[in-house]
Amino acid sequence: MNDLHAEAGALRKEAVRIRRDLHKHPELGFQETRTAGIVADALERLNLKVETGVGGTGVVGLLKGAGSGRTVLIRADMDALPILEESDIPYASTVPGVMHACGHDGHTAMGLMAALLLAGRRDRIDGSVVFVFQPAEEELGGARAMIDDGVLDRHRPDVALALHLWNSEEVGRAAVTPGPVLASADMFRIRLSGRGGHGAMPHLADDVITAACQVHTSLQTIVSRSVDPMKTAVVSVGHFHAGEAPNVLPGRADLSGTIRTFDRDVRNRVIKRMEEIIHHVSSAFGVDHELTVEEGVPPVVNDGEVTLRMQEVAREMLGADAVDTDHRIMPSEDMALFLNEVPGCFVFVGSGNPRSGLDFPHHHPRFDFDEDVLTVGIELLARGALRCLED
Repeated sequence: MNDLHAEAGALRKEAVRIRRDLHKHPELGFQETRTAGIVADALERLNLKVETGVGGTGVVGLLKGAGSGRTVLIRADMDALPILEESDIPYASTVPGVMHACGHDGHTAMGLMAALLLAGRRDRIDGSVVFVFQPAEEELGGARAMIDDGVLDRHRPDVALALHLWNSEEVGRAAVTPGPVLASADMFRIRLSGRGGHGAMPHLADDVITAACQVHTSLQTIVSRSVDPMKTAVVSVGHFHAGEAPNVLPGRADLSGTIRTFDRDVRNRVIKRMEEIIHHVSSAFGVDHELTVEEGVPPVVNDGEVTLRMQEVAREMLGADAVDTDHRIMPSEDMALFLNEVPGCFVFVGSGNPRSGLDFPHHHPRFDFDEDVLTVGIELLARGALRCLED
């Protein structure tokens, strides 16, 4: 496998070129037409069987090896975020209000270079590798769209792999953890309604603002008092709107937010407690209430056997001390939908470099990463696919 390391290193310049070009020209979810065109052209030049327009703007490339063994799916996401970039780097976004603030430009470049590496070994591969370039990962349903469009039915992978750059760790480190590694994501909306009125005569109105404040405060007790301390959950209100004028008591207050859990039973417990709290607080204040919960993506759960293989690969590449096997965080990722159908592994790869100022968090307007991680990711995807193709 030493030749893979050297070849991945030789691809750094091209990976950087692709990544910077995509960074300059970011596209939002289901609008990745330019990006998809670049991806499709690159895969066609490698003589892969290419499908375009999968799930909207998704691209799929099939690499068939010399044998008829297993099939490994490699997923890379392509979409950017609706964020105004604040950096002055030469390759900064040229699209106002849109930037690659999560590393998907790097994911796409690494996926393409991994395809190039593996295409050069086509005659030594016993099986197939399916490269899935997914649109709209950022909470917009790209994975669901591609699955509904039959990508898994047509290719029937035995294993699914993906990686994500992670700026909280430096280049040269990785996290490869069995079990749940990213949380489920559900959105809730709460509406409290009652009689509006004059701010100077509150006794003639229903104070939905005070009721909503009490609901918000009480929701914060769910995790600390209703969830098993050995488990975890997040209940966050990110939006609170009521009223337009300082001397008017409004007749409606709206709150919305997110629920994050690793466990279905914990999720159900959180929602049940939300319903109880909202009902009783509303009754105490004499206002009406509505609660709507929209189920999003499930947790990202890594398969034990596949994860062991990927841990072996990461240790061979980076050293045992550089591989974290117990790393879990509460954000979500719709790779979860692929892993619900196919056993696989989602790997975090360190991409930060504090000494160079490359340690802003994901989704920050000055997000950027150390491009040395590109060769790490290319090699990890290629080695991982080859390892998972083995019986």
